[in-house]
Amino acid sequence: MVFSRLYRLRTDTVLLRLLASDGQGRITIMNSKDFGILGEKIAENYLKKKGYKILEKNYSPSFVSGPNIGEIDLIAKKADVIVFVEVKTLKENSFQDFFPEMKVDYQKQRKIIKTAQSYILEKKLFSEIKWQIDVLSIIVDFEKRKAKIKHFKNAVA
Repeated sequence: MVFSRLYRLRTDTVLLRLLASDGQGRITIMNSKDFGILGEKIAENYLKKKGYKILEKNYSPSFVSGPNIGEIDLIAKKADVIVFVEVKTLKENSFQDFFPEMKVDYQKQRKIIKTAQSYILEKKLFSEIKWQIDVLSIIVDFEKRKAKIKHFKNAVA
């Protein structure tokens, strides 16, 4: 199931730090890391408004290291389900042949699953929980100061 909605960007201190002017009055992002942080902040606010409780941000297993280590952008809970959330963000007009959610390919999905399983083991949640992996696709329009969000629930199996 996909949910899509426009989300107006608020001018709070986090967003103001991340945004910069290009000298011609247009708002641009400072760098790709900050752009990713902005996307995750938008996703976090969106999920909170939908009734999710944020449990972790940028989770990486503590007992695993190396280049194949995974990271989960957000871990949330709603009702009795733990939701592992992958956030993909692009600027308006920067996606011509694909959408942000298309960046979650097979290899990325496998890495998310392994990282989610590591979280369950680390927190000793074994059989007592239901869990799923969602993808939030965000397209940011800086000129309009809006973001379009698509929420793909239980997107990775």
